Amino acid sequence: MSSVPASAFLALALILFCIGLYGALTKRNTVIVLISIELMLNAVNINLVTFSKYGMAPSITGQVFALFAISVAAAEAAVGLAILISLYRTKKTVNIDEMDTMKN
Repeated sequence: MSSVPASAFLALALILFCIGLYGALTKRNTVIVLISIELMLNAVNINLVTFSKYGMAPSITGQVFALFAISVAAAEAAVGLAILISLYRTKKTVNIDEMDTMKN
């Protein structure tokens, strides 16, 4: 077994999720909000892999779910950045407060 206990991984995931949640709820810049959401998804991936390795019945299913979550996060980032670029071209800002309508 590894010399690092499961509680260390869970603490790391908790810290990453809290930082991501803080950034997603308090920041006004859309890019920072997208990065914060990615941090939260990475915290979930750490939890999935940790419970896959240290759980009651260790198996590879947590790692498979983590791979699916990584692919969903990559697609979310691509779509989010495409929407952000489109909004920036029309509104000339990345501030969330100024993106309250879909009209020009």
